[in-house]
Amino acid sequence: MANLKAGLIGIGMMGRHHARVLSSLDGVDLVGIMDPGGDKWGVAGGRPVFDTVDELLELELDYCMVATPTALHLETALKLAAAGVHAIIEKPLAVDVASSLQIVDAFSKAGLVGAVGHIERYNPALQQARQRIAEGQLGRVIQVATRRQGPFPARIADVGVVKDLATHDIDLTAWVVQSAYKQVAANSSNMSGREYEDLISMTCKLDNGVVTNHLVNWLSPLKERVTVITGETGALVADTLTADLTFYANGTVENTWHDLAQFKGVSEGTVVRYAFNKPEPLMREHENFRDAVLGKDADIVTLEQGLNTVRVAEAAIESANTGCTIALGDEG
Repeated sequence: MANLKAGLIGIGMMGRHHARVLSSLDGVDLVGIMDPGGDKWGVAGGRPVFDTVDELLELELDYCMVATPTALHLETALKLAAAGVHAIIEKPLAVDVASSLQIVDAFSKAGLVGAVGHIERYNPALQQARQRIAEGQLGRVIQVATRRQGPFPARIADVGVVKDLATHDIDLTAWVVQSAYKQVAANSSNMSGREYEDLISMTCKLDNGVVTNHLVNWLSPLKERVTVITGETGALVADTLTADLTFYANGTVENTWHDLAQFKGVSEGTVVRYAFNKPEPLMREHENFRDAVLGKDADIVTLEQGLNTVRVAEAAIESANTGCTIALGDEG
């Protein structure tokens, strides 16, 4: 069977990583790249680099990776859908819900496979956490708390911290506990003087009753990517910078120290840091999308899921602007 012919649109910071992975992906040939700025970073490897999407489409692609600024996702995705080309689009799916809906509708009508590049889903620590939760290790999940903070990225100019970073936490939380968001309350700040927020604190509730907290900012010299999932039997802590997963079990040993024993809450028990294989998340993302295009079983972030993530992100921004808790409908 011939390899799939893939294209890449955009070779900024993320696009360069996509070029590296697509160049070595089994069963796929990266045949061309589109970036009006040219190949400044020398990642094309002799492949043609075009100025327009239309020129790239002349290569009769099977699928395409879209790694442009978010503001260009809608225009690019609609061209790919019209040309009958499957596509994986970097997160967030689009700048707003209306644009996201157009993309979902276009790919659905064309019968194409579409996915969103929420790479955290493929982090080995979160993959392990999802599997262990599904197997019942935590019992009933009670809370998911995430911290995603670090220095300001000058390269991000067309969205704020909610759509650039918090969308990771929205997607991974809904996925890891398999439930949609029901309501969102948030507070934000803008310290950089730009148009968009650079800090968000979100408190949310999911359809299954799980309470979530997301602290996200571009204002901290400390870079953190931590997810804490608390259940009836203990807590799983995933550090997605190191792909480590640690389980903190509830205490089962009787406390004979009288003063401490007066506290009747949960106590700490055995702590285990798991050892497991840690494949590169971006490679796993591309392997799954390749398989989806081939009609095989695959775990992709669907366009509909990407749309729901944008919907929650917009609810967070609305809540921060209005001071109100935002309820999400059945589609949220």
